[in-house]
Amino acid sequence: MAPVRGDGMRGLAVFISDIRNCKSKESEVKRMNKELANIRSKFKGDKTLDGYQKKKYVCKLLFIFLLGHDIDFGHMEAVNLLSSNKYSEKQIGYLFISVLVNTNSDLIKLIIQSIKNDLQSRNPIHVNLALQCIANIGSQDMAEAFSNEIPKLLVSGDTMDVVKQSAALCLLRLFRTCPEIIPGGEWTSRIIHLLNDHHMGVVTAATSLIDALVKKNPEEYKGCVSLAVSRLSRIFTSSYTDLQDYTYYFVPAPWLSVKLLRLLQNYNPPTEDPGVRGRLNECLETILNKAQEPPKSKKVQHSNAKNAVLFEAINLIIHNDSEANLLVRACNQLGQFLSNRETNLRYLALESMCHLATSEFSHEAVKKHQEVVILSMKMEKDVSVRQQAVDLLYAMCDRSNAEEIVQEMLNYLETADYSIREEMVLKVAILAEKYATDFTWYVDVILNLIRIAGDYVSEEVWYRVIQIVINREEVQGYAAKTVFEALQAPACHENMVKVGGYILGEFGNLIAGDSRSAPMVQFKILHSKYHLCSSMTRALLLSTYIKFINLFPEIRGTIQDVFRQDSNIRSADAELQQRASEYLQLSIVASKDVLATVLEEMPSFPERESSILAVLKKKKPGRVPENEIKEAKSPVPNHNTQNQNNHATNNSNHTSDLLGLSTPPSQQQNSQSTLIDVLGDIYNQSSGVNNAKKFLFKNNGVLFENEMIQIGVKSEFRQNLGRLGLFYGNKTQVPLTNFQPVLQWNTEDSKNLNVQIKAVDSTLDAGAQIQQMLTAECIDSYSDSPSLQLSFRYNGTPQSFTIKLPLTVNKFFEPTEMNSESFFARWKNLGGEKQRAQKVFKAQLPLDLPGAKNKLSGFGVQLLEGIDPNPDNMVCAGIIHTQSHQVGCLLRLEPNKQAQMFRLTVRASKEQVTNEICNLLVDQF
Repeated sequence: MAPVRGDGMRGLAVFISDIRNCKSKESEVKRMNKELANIRSKFKGDKTLDGYQKKKYVCKLLFIFLLGHDIDFGHMEAVNLLSSNKYSEKQIGYLFISVLVNTNSDLIKLIIQSIKNDLQSRNPIHVNLALQCIANIGSQDMAEAFSNEIPKLLVSGDTMDVVKQSAALCLLRLFRTCPEIIPGGEWTSRIIHLLNDHHMGVVTAATSLIDALVKKNPEEYKGCVSLAVSRLSRIFTSSYTDLQDYTYYFVPAPWLSVKLLRLLQNYNPPTEDPGVRGRLNECLETILNKAQEPPKSKKVQHSNAKNAVLFEAINLIIHNDSEANLLVRACNQLGQFLSNRETNLRYLALESMCHLATSEFSHEAVKKHQEVVILSMKMEKDVSVRQQAVDLLYAMCDRSNAEEIVQEMLNYLETADYSIREEMVLKVAILAEKYATDFTWYVDVILNLIRIAGDYVSEEVWYRVIQIVINREEVQGYAAKTVFEALQAPACHENMVKVGGYILGEFGNLIAGDSRSAPMVQFKILHSKYHLCSSMTRALLLSTYIKFINLFPEIRGTIQDVFRQDSNIRSADAELQQRASEYLQLSIVASKDVLATVLEEMPSFPERESSILAVLKKKKPGRVPENEIKEAKSPVPNHNTQNQNNHATNNSNHTSDLLGLSTPPSQQQNSQSTLIDVLGDIYNQSSGVNNAKKFLFKNNGVLFENEMIQIGVKSEFRQNLGRLGLFYGNKTQVPLTNFQPVLQWNTEDSKNLNVQIKAVDSTLDAGAQIQQMLTAECIDSYSDSPSLQLSFRYNGTPQSFTIKLPLTVNKFFEPTEMNSESFFARWKNLGGEKQRAQKVFKAQLPLDLPGAKNKLSGFGVQLLEGIDPNPDNMVCAGIIHTQSHQVGCLLRLEPNKQAQMFRLTVRASKEQVTNEICNLLVDQF
């Protein structure tokens, strides 16, 4: 209140002093009520009050309101002050109105008229006061009342610079309330050209306004890009004297520079004009060069302003993601900040490098700073910086450094802050699964996670490791041995008991040959944890015990005694009581064959995306790349053998599923059939026809079938690796001899796609089925796909035919989520002659748009909804993973319903991929 006292309002100063000297709340209220009564009497009874007295009393009312008391009079006196020609009286009037007048007040029309009078004033101070009041109120009424005056003030050549500044900011405030206030047409160009104004203050205010307008209507205001680049260029090439009034601690116009750089981030790419793009790159290079220069001042204000511009420039470089040189230079500059003594700089550097790690151009440059980032994770004092270091390690991880990063994160997890442990657990689990080349390593990592941070291991994590172990035969014995050893620890987390119970119940027989892990030893170790566990875990262990009776009949009596214990069969928990009772009766009355059928191994789960990613995304929105998220909710793994029995007999409506993804119940086999179809009767089959073309859109099904043999395929792909299971079924009543599948894939092609095939028996018995495994590794992009020549003798007659294997390049796609802005920006970047391919073709069937969408999803790309303005058009995005590089690919399928035709456009960063994807998809719709 010092300025008010300086205006000579002694009565106001005395009143404030009295209020501050009050010893109690009651005395303060008493003094305030006395003053309010005095003011009310003056306003009502004294008709000779001059402007000074009105101002003084209005100030007192304003002070009382700011102390938290309601004011219900004095509004008209404040409105009267607006008509004063004295600045101090008009200022207090506007201040009172801005703070106390409700937008629904009856006085609003009087206020609007007074404001309009001031907007037409020749005094710029009065105009500014009016504009500030409009912005402070910022209501819909204000926007509608001044929708014509303020834009005219902004672009008028007669308006003073200081008024233009206020008009731009006032218009921005009203635009946020009422976006329709900004006129279009010729006004667009006039507003954009404010960026060329000679007054830097006007340019700064106009940039804020244009940035908001661009976010709402980017195409209409696209002309601002060239002017913004031009203004940036002038800032960074001008001498010190040119911008002397706007140089802050030797940094020219830092706030304007930051605003302009943010404005350009609304477009990707900012411009198609090579000249403008070249000038922008020169500006960005200049900023990076200046960052390397010695500081011109040791004051913190200098470094803050300089770094603010630098980080915004780096954000623009990351946003454009097209200039490899700039991205690498930005990464190197950020790397220097990792050792800076300023905590904020280290945090911002780590945060920006997280974004750089997702770019194909700068990923390798980020990896060079791995050791420093690991040190930051371990040694930083600030937990937020340590958290950011963990995020960066997660982002920079790939197949080459996954084991090292995962191990470092596991080591740190033992001493990590409790606030970040759960997130670290999720990230370690995701990285271990995503980059596991040997799933024994994955099992070790997850069990270590449970041992180190069991309380923070969510259900999704241990569900996932069980699913992977069940689906991969080669790791089952190792998992059983490892979890058995882990359970021997005196202190064992309950999650470890859950995993151990599930895995030993399924695969304990694989390690039972060793006396150290004999059946009774396995049972005793598990049961020693039983009394320490929750009811849910006890229920799972009871299911494990009944499985043991099937696997190890010699310990049946011991387990039956456990079922008979009062704590189980008479448990207060209904679930435990029911399981103990039913399992006991099952073990007594069921024959060996029935028991083996009911308690058979869990079937393989469908290969789906991990639900752990969805959990991480919910915990940290925005920190997980969209293209990795597949929402999935995981229920508790159902280890109830009765449900397994229901599944086997097809009486249940659902299957237990660790991932929470529905698996269709298996069809009952025809008892008269001699051939078991592992794939189910779910695909249309034609005798003697190779169905390879259909596998463009699916991974499982019947590849070939005639009257003698059926060949089925089950396949899975991860990054640049693939695995196929070929199932050969003999449909005849005689053996097929000299059975020999031979891979046909020339040496030159194998440099790009390395395929390994396991041998099979040379005789396929009548009605039998055998499996052959193939592994594939995509080294580089390729065309066509390998073939399999199958030869055998049937009743002494040689038979031979060649089948194309479903190993087309699209199998190595990873779906990629993109928003509209990112898609069309990347689409334009991939506009080179060799980067695009287009074909127009006749629809093979009547146009079926939902069917076409399903095919594209099955092709491996991500179908992007709401991107194309035409809702019938389908746009997709994906990344093809190879050992040497990643190839981004975009495609657009446009149907013509009248002509019954399609136009397919493919754009990719590699010519061979563009043509191959186009050739694969043509004529498939």
